[in-house]
Amino acid sequence: MSEWHTLEAPAKLNLALVVGPRRPDGLHEVVTVMERLTLADTIAVRRAETTSVDGFDDDTLVRAALDELTRRAEDAPGFEAHVDKRIPVAGGLGGGSSDAAAALRVANDLLETPLSSDELDSIAASLGADVPFFLREGPQLGTGDGRTLTTVALPRAYTVLLALPDGASKSSTADVYAAFDQRRGEAGYDERRERVLSALADLGAGSGLAALPPNDLASSPLSAELRRLGAFRADVTGAGPTVYGLFVERAAAEQARERLDVGVTGTWIAEPR
Repeated sequence: MSEWHTLEAPAKLNLALVVGPRRPDGLHEVVTVMERLTLADTIAVRRAETTSVDGFDDDTLVRAALDELTRRAEDAPGFEAHVDKRIPVAGGLGGGSSDAAAALRVANDLLETPLSSDELDSIAASLGADVPFFLREGPQLGTGDGRTLTTVALPRAYTVLLALPDGASKSSTADVYAAFDQRRGEAGYDERRERVLSALADLGAGSGLAALPPNDLASSPLSAELRRLGAFRADVTGAGPTVYGLFVERAAAEQARERLDVGVTGTWIAEPR
C-alpha cells in the first residue's frame, strides 16, 4: 500500500460579494474579494487501484476531482482519499471546494507525469466557481462569473470570529440566486462594483476593509450583534448562513465570542493565512 500524503484545505471568507445581472451563459456577473482562513480541513491522498473517498459521507467534489484527474492522466489507475472535516458543512465557507482543490494538488503531485497548472485549472473550473480560487496563493479578486482571478494585496492584521446562527440552514445556490433575481438585486450593480474596486485601491490598515460594500446575496441580524461587540466589519460570507466579524485584536474576538447573547450553533476563531 502506498504512503499517505496530506494537505490542509483552508476555509474561504468572502470579504465582499457584489452580484450583477445574468450573463448570456445564465450565470451572474460577480465581484468578490476572497481570503483564506486558518480554519481548515485536512485531505490525505494515496495511489490506489481504484478511486474511493472516505471520512465525509456527503462528499461529491473530491471524488469528482479525482475521477477527472484520473481520466486525464496517463499513469493514474486511481486514488484513495480521506477527508478530515473541520470547516462547517454548507456554511458558505467553501469547504467542499477547498477539499477538492487540495485533493487535486496532492494527487497530481503523486503522478509520474503531473498535469500542468492550466490543466488543473481546467478541472477546477469544471467543478465549481470556488474551486479555482483554492489552487491560487494569497487573497484574490474574483470577477466575471467568479472564476477570473486576480491577486490582490489585503491587510491581514485582524482576527475572524465565525458564527453559525442557531437553526440556520443554507439554501441551494440556485434558490439564493433566484431570490436575488426576484427582488431585482442587480439594480445599482455598477455603483457597488466601483465601491469594491475603490476600497481595494485604498485599504490601508485592516480596518479599511470596513469600506467594502455588504454581501448582495445574504444578510443576518447577527452581523449587527458582532459589530455591537466590537467587530469593525461583520457580514455573511458567500451565500451563508455563516456570519463573520473582523476584530483588530484576537482578545477582542475571544471576548465577543463569550458575550454573544443570540442563538448560535457554533463559533470558530481564525486568522487570514
